Amino acid sequence: MSKANKILCVLCFIPYAALAKSGSVNYSWGADALATMHDFVVTMMLYVLYVCYAIASVFAVVAALQIYIKMNTGEEGIAKSIVSLLGACLFIIGASIVFPAFFGYRV
Repeated sequence: MSKANKILCVLCFIPYAALAKSGSVNYSWGADALATMHDFVVTMMLYVLYVCYAIASVFAVVAALQIYIKMNTGEEGIAKSIVSLLGACLFIIGASIVFPAFFGYRV
């Protein structure tokens, strides 16, 4: 066997040795850590919901301005734009109220 083949064989076994050491996980925290993690996730869910509300409100204002400009210039497709904006508003309401309730969370 050449020197390059020996080095290649040794390098092939290094990742296996590193992966074998990752099996020692400390589970001593138990249910307290799980409860803390749940509280943290629910808190972050509220913050993400508020950020989504802020982004959706900006998009709604921009879409309303685009509809207003379309009305003033006499372009076609105003009804389609209005229905799209209404559908987006209904979706954000549904996504923020119905989906968490479906999975058992009260937001």
